[in-house]
Amino acid sequence: MSQPFYVAPEQVMKDRADYARKGIARGRSLVASTYADGVVICAENTSNTLRKISEIYDRIGFGGVGKYNEFDQLRIAGIRHADLKGFNYSRADVDARSLANQYANMLGQVFTHEMKPMEVEILVAEIDEEDAAGDQLFHILYDGSVTDHTDHVVLGGDSEAIRERVVSNWKAGSDLGSMLKVLTSALAGDDRQLAADDLEVAVLARGEHRRCFRRVEGDELSALL
Repeated sequence: MSQPFYVAPEQVMKDRADYARKGIARGRSLVASTYADGVVICAENTSNTLRKISEIYDRIGFGGVGKYNEFDQLRIAGIRHADLKGFNYSRADVDARSLANQYANMLGQVFTHEMKPMEVEILVAEIDEEDAAGDQLFHILYDGSVTDHTDHVVLGGDSEAIRERVVSNWKAGSDLGSMLKVLTSALAGDDRQLAADDLEVAVLARGEHRRCFRRVEGDELSALL
């Protein structure tokens, strides 16, 4: 009887992590940041139909980088989870933290038990209706790791270089136009420029309306840039 082929668990996990990181790095980055009136999410995306940024619930937004069909499956699962929880309990009970934990469990299960990990990083953002200090940004990695941020976060691509450019110019309490210029400049780098047609932008804005998610596009985006 032949001896079964053995691979150390540490090596299996390392290979899966390397595979996922390489797949994510091939895509374009996404940046999210708080600003004076809420949260702005900006991604390099020339498609008018394949969206990286979308609404999950009243005060909650979603962003994904990596393999489109995989993070879109997660987006749909998040909407279903939020709708069911809001229907069974209350709309106020739907929050980004519990949704981020659900995503972390799903990604962690796939990473640990499946042959191929999901090649995605996702963002779950929530704004507080009254206080900017309550705004939250949750970054969930391909292996189920979760980190929370209160100012800005970068997903996918050359994230370290982009994060350094954001940090060097980021200022708390900036208006939408100023913050969008900072994020766009960080995504573009020193050797190119990004126009409105190269970007997908959305905001979660505090206001009187229950639904806070709004896309920024067309003439409005061009004017802000």
